[in-house]
Amino acid sequence: MSNQEPEVIVQIGQDATCCPGLSASPLDEDRAAGLAKVFKALGDPVRLRLLSMIASRGEGGEVCVCELTPAFDVSQPTISHHLKLLRQAGLIDCERRGTWVYYWVLPGVLDRLAGFLTTPRTAGTHA
Repeated sequence: MSNQEPEVIVQIGQDATCCPGLSASPLDEDRAAGLAKVFKALGDPVRLRLLSMIASRGEGGEVCVCELTPAFDVSQPTISHHLKLLRQAGLIDCERRGTWVYYWVLPGVLDRLAGFLTTPRTAGTHA
């Protein structure tokens, strides 16, 4: 599976100069559409739980699909579909090893997403 490049829907900003956070300036139409696709991928409870299970392995950690599937009351093809959507959103990647597929969170993607959502606190602002 890693032989194929994932269809990344949106590239979440690499740094603040390339892609400023939400409060830095209004989003243009293309950036808003791309980010909406990432948030749509995260808007499903199964996908959010899958991402959490994968991310909880820590940086560089990975998890076999065989460990993910039993945690849900949905079929294996449904889990595969949800994982595909997370890959297409640019949040995770995978590699097939024998009969199993292993998933990991792409490096820095969650930090960049969090950075996009973080607003700077200044004196006089409300908490």
